[in-house]
Amino acid sequence: MPGNDDFTPQSGIASFVGTHFIYTYANGWKYEWYARNERTCDYRIHHGLVGGRWVTRQAMNLVQIAPAVFKADWHEPTGTCVSLCFDTAHRFVHGTIFFPQWIAGKDGHPEKTICYQNEFTEDMHRFRDAGPAYPYVIIGEFAKITFMEQRGADNDEVISLAPGQLPDGYLDRSN
Repeated sequence: MPGNDDFTPQSGIASFVGTHFIYTYANGWKYEWYARNERTCDYRIHHGLVGGRWVTRQAMNLVQIAPAVFKADWHEPTGTCVSLCFDTAHRFVHGTIFFPQWIAGKDGHPEKTICYQNEFTEDMHRFRDAGPAYPYVIIGEFAKITFMEQRGADNDEVISLAPGQLPDGYLDRSN
């Protein structure tokens, strides 16, 4: 890359793995995300269309785009696709969520996804297959990272409870 002879793609992936974030989108939706390892992530959704949903060990594709800029992409059993770009130096996220109609359309049922997905994967596949999927509802938003910490790779304690089971003030932490 011009102007940065020390940067090579993926050179900082190891430092990003294990990072735990709390961030709030411009539309008010509040999320929590953890880079479990180079291939999986965990997350909780605290506010928004599917607030209350949480997932662990979600397969993802993680790449480093530039120094302190990382992108995670995945496809959920619900049919939802997610792309997150984290700029850790400037403390913001840009997220794009591609919701199928059955979740976010005018006759959608987002409430069907509000659970610990890992225990209901077969249900998610059934809902996804029943559809409808297209046209996808695409939501792209910027978010401010309000809390960021390094918790190490494969730490089962980072995202281990449902959003409603967290202690008071948990989401109010900032650094």
